[in-house]
Amino acid sequence: MTPTPMSRRSLVGAALAGTAALAATAALPAHRATASPVPLDPTASPAPLPPLDPAALQAAIDDLEHPPSTAAQLRVSGAGGRWRGTSGVADLWTRRPVTAHDRVRIGSITKVFVATVVLQLVAERRIALDAPVRRYLPGLLPGRFAAVTVAHLLNHTSGLPDHVGIPDPRTAEEVFRHRFDHWTPREWVATATHGPLKFAPGTRQEYRGINYALAALIVEKATGRPYGEAVAARILRPLGLARTVVPGDDPRVHGRHVHGYLAMADGSLRDITAYDQSASRGEGDMISTTGDLDRMLAALFAGELLPPGLLRLMFTLPPGDVRMLDGSPARYSAGLQRATVNGITLWGKTGEKYGYKNAAFATRDRRLRFVLAYHPTTARDGRESQMIARVADLLTRAPGTGAPGPAADRAGG
Repeated sequence: MTPTPMSRRSLVGAALAGTAALAATAALPAHRATASPVPLDPTASPAPLPPLDPAALQAAIDDLEHPPSTAAQLRVSGAGGRWRGTSGVADLWTRRPVTAHDRVRIGSITKVFVATVVLQLVAERRIALDAPVRRYLPGLLPGRFAAVTVAHLLNHTSGLPDHVGIPDPRTAEEVFRHRFDHWTPREWVATATHGPLKFAPGTRQEYRGINYALAALIVEKATGRPYGEAVAARILRPLGLARTVVPGDDPRVHGRHVHGYLAMADGSLRDITAYDQSASRGEGDMISTTGDLDRMLAALFAGELLPPGLLRLMFTLPPGDVRMLDGSPARYSAGLQRATVNGITLWGKTGEKYGYKNAAFATRDRRLRFVLAYHPTTARDGRESQMIARVADLLTRAPGTGAPGPAADRAGG
């Protein structure tokens, strides 16, 4: 069997609104003072949503061959009704079936939590979006990066250089050789500070985890506590997300959880659940459940966590002349990702770690939310998003329209 190539991260784009929108947030009250729900988005798609089809949804997650996976969970909520389903086993050794309450690694959905906390601190005037990163983290970025602001981090328009001197596993065997590599935040940032900026900040987009590693460090500077404690105090405890954790230096997943596996060159599956997350700190290291992620998405979209002006930044893409490096249109805002499927616009985030793949999306008007967590045994070879695509199609395709519509925008980890 030929070993599967494995790039370290899949890279896609993101962006915020322009300086006028940023300036408009300066006089907003602190986020805790916001009591009324955010008005529904006037630009939300008027396209009707199909009724839930439980049998089709169950079949979509029961297909554990496309991509090859060991388990799946799906939770759907909204005006059209609620549905939960599971498939597969949480542990290949014990054969324990996966449940709707099992923890999983959520990868880049971590960014939604970090962006929310940063914007809360902006509302409290403890962080300024247009301030240089070097103001909060002196000495961490070289002087030639002085133009990079907090807003550029949140929208992946910083232009920071590629990482240099880090492992780039190409096979499952290489992944396991590096699974317990440990990096301090300063060491990790240093790998992305070689050479000049790739583009002038704010002019292009490139999805980069390092942006959120820096954003988490800014949260720590502003609050005087580890970023995970800030997330817990500001989001997890207020919303009762008891099964969501920021693991810190602990490579394990505790409590009832779904194991992740990778297919080796000989075809066997090896458990990759325990994994040092220091290279993903602040951008992809959190652990959660589909239920907690659904609650987070509902609260965020309803305006429970941010004042209206700052929440709008999470649903605002940049001007059309700010495009991704490959020339495609922007599809990211501050912490969220936009995808249009069958004419329905969804906002949320995907996330992946070895052995784990997730998607948490909703319509802006909250008519539909879905959280999908599943466990591919291949690693970033182009097939991992197949389950997201078919679930999104089922939830958005009008009855009687025949063939599936276009898949969601490309997703990053």
